[in-house]
Amino acid sequence: MEQGTDSGGGMTEDEFDAFYATAFPRLTGQLYAFTGDHGEAQDVVQEAFVRAWDRRERFLADSAPEAWIRTVAMRLAVSRWRRAKRWLELVRRTPPPDSTPGPGPEHTALVAALRQLPEAQRMAIVLHHLCDLSVQQVASETGAPVGTVKARLTRGRAALALHLAGDEPDAPVLGKESGRVR
Repeated sequence: MEQGTDSGGGMTEDEFDAFYATAFPRLTGQLYAFTGDHGEAQDVVQEAFVRAWDRRERFLADSAPEAWIRTVAMRLAVSRWRRAKRWLELVRRTPPPDSTPGPGPEHTALVAALRQLPEAQRMAIVLHHLCDLSVQQVASETGAPVGTVKARLTRGRAALALHLAGDEPDAPVLGKESGRVR
């Protein structure tokens, strides 16, 4: 179908565009008065126009297309209010979670040190030490050869030791394999 043509007596695309341009601001103002929220009003009017677009060929047969859009938009707004109300009721019935303390200074230092590593080393360290994957599993997940993963782990641990030690370059580093300090 060409732009601006109509195959069955309904509203053409050009007519629908003109209708949209004139009716959208007016309907948004009306729905704003109904909802009290300009963004919400724009959303529901826009959704109503989307639904009208799907039936635009029959739209001219409606005696009051603007009233149809307004009715659909109001129903959408009411439906959203009901969903929001149910959500609020659910939230009010659910007890708040126990307060969880924030990350400690060690965790914060580790995250800061990890951010300083190259991405490949950081990924290897996280997958191996924090996700508890074997070297072979890390290699499979990253698509890198086992030897490359081992090298990334070694270099990453050495770089982490330097970052975490700060002023103490000889600080011990905990190795995963043995669980001992090395």
